[in-house]
Formats: sequence, structure tokens, C-alpha cells
Amino acid sequence: MLSNEDTLQKILEAQQGSNAAAEELLKENMPLIKSIARRYKNCAIEYDDLLQLGSLGLIKAVKRFDVSFNVRFSTYAVPMIAGEIKRHIRDDGPIKVSRQIKSLATKITRYREEFAIKEGREATIAEIAEEFSMTAYDVVFTLDSAKMPVSLYEKYDEDGAYLVDTLKTEDKTEDMLDRIMLEEVIEGLEPREKKIILLRYYRDKTQSEVAKILGVSQVQVSRLESKILEEMKKKMS
Repeated sequence: MLSNEDTLQKILEAQQGSNAAAEELLKENMPLIKSIARRYKNCAIEYDDLLQLGSLGLIKAVKRFDVSFNVRFSTYAVPMIAGEIKRHIRDDGPIKVSRQIKSLATKITRYREEFAIKEGREATIAEIAEEFSMTAYDVVFTLDSAKMPVSLYEKYDEDGAYLVDTLKTEDKTEDMLDRIMLEEVIEGLEPREKKIILLRYYRDKTQSEVAKILGVSQVQVSRLESKILEEMKKKMS
């Protein structure tokens, strides 16, 4: 594996036009790309295509990375890899519905709501078909089309936010990305710093217990922990 210093050197070489350096960086970070791509395997996109998209995101990260960022490259690359995949799903996904059908579905929905208020019952398919000069089949097709998942990627406000961004799930992709970034930051800590974090937050040790393990005072552990957490926060911001 490349050290952090070697990685930074390869990035500079790649930015200066070295294809060999870019290829080495791609190979080095392929496990990271795969870990992110696996999260999107249920999006009806071939896994190999997901890897290609992730690779494209990594190359973009290489081109845009600034060594003055003071973060590990992989930490910077994670959101760009995921972003490239999500952008493809949003813009070029397998499910497409024309604007005309979407517009018609909206009009039918509005008509059904007005009809229900006026008549006190739901409009039948035949009544909808007559109102819009359509066949019953076309009415059903239009209404079903309006329910397709692609609607999750429609913009819903002036800031360009997407409906999918507002949905809460038990297994959030963003949570996964945060975990990957956290792991990368922890891996970049000095051995003693890493040990303190692992003992405190992964093994639930108290500061006093950690102090005994390290052979230092509880006060020293407290100061070190505060310093480490502050540095980690800066790297993840």
C-alpha cells in the first residue's frame, strides 16, 4: 500500500499528466471504490458500470485534490466517488418518464381530487378517460407512470434539492460515507492516538481505564482525547 506521502506524490505526478501515476492511484483505491459501489447494486445498474462510474469519480478527485487540504486523499475522494454514481442514477437511470406524461398525470390527479370533492366519490377510469379523451388503458398507464421511482429525483424546491434527499431510511448512504471517512481519519492517527480512540469509543473504556493501560494519568488522557477529537473534527469538516 502507498503511504500518505507516496499518495500525495503520485497525485502531483498525475496532475502533471502521468497516466502511470493515475493508474497506480486507481489500483490502490479500488477497494474503496468497490465498497461504495456495492451500496448501489440494487439500482438496476450493472456492478461493472458502477465500478467504472466510481473510478471516474476517483480520477476527478485526483485532478481536483489540493495537498494543502490537510486531509487524507481517500477521505476527500469518498464523496466524489459516491457523487459520480448518484449523478448517473439521477440523470441517466434506467427508468424514464416523459415530461408530457408527468404533466398529464398531474392534471388527472388534480381532476380526481376536484371530482371527489364535487361528487363525494372517486372518479372511475371511464370517467377520467372521457374527460381527457383518452382510452382506459392510457389512463392507467399514465397514473402508474406517475408512481415510478424516477420521481424521487425530481427537483422539489428552488435550491435544486431532490425529493430523495429528504427521505429517511435506516440504512443511509450518507451515514455509510461518514463511517468510511471516520475510518480513514482514524487510520491516519499516530499509534497512541489511535489506541486512545479505539479504547474509548470502540471498547467503551473509561479515561481512567485507558490511563492504566497506557501508564499515564487520567488528566493526560483527557487532554490527549480532546486534542485528538478536535483534529479529527477538522479533518472531517
